[in-house]
This record gives sequence, C-alpha cells and structure tokens, in this order.
Amino acid sequence: MKANEGNLDRIIRFVVGLALIALGFWVMSGVAGIIVGVVGIIALVTGAIGYCPAYDIFKFSTKK
Repeated sequence: MKANEGNLDRIIRFVVGLALIALGFWVMSGVAGIIVGVVGIIALVTGAIGYCPAYDIFKFSTKK
C-alpha cells in the first residue's frame, strides 16, 4: 500500500471521521447511528494511514 492522500486530505478525513463517530454515538440511534459510526471509523482510519483504496481503484492521488 502506497500512500495516496495528501496532508490536507488526511486532516479533513481525520476531523470528519471523529465528527461522524461522535454523531453516530451521541446523536443518532439504531441502525442509522451504527452506519454513520462505521463511515466515521473508515474515514478516521484512512486519514490516519494515508491510504484510500477507492483512490487506488480509480488511479487518483492527492499526494504530491
């Protein structure tokens, strides 16, 4: 896995991931809360490691 996310992309994913996890945990309930939380975890993890599988599939990169 080669990093394909730039610094700004990683920061945005990390912050949005934290916000979605909080939203899913405290605001939403039931299945919707779980789905939002899982999407938040995915955003958080991809932001933390700097690799996005979807970017790789579409041959896209924000890293310079």
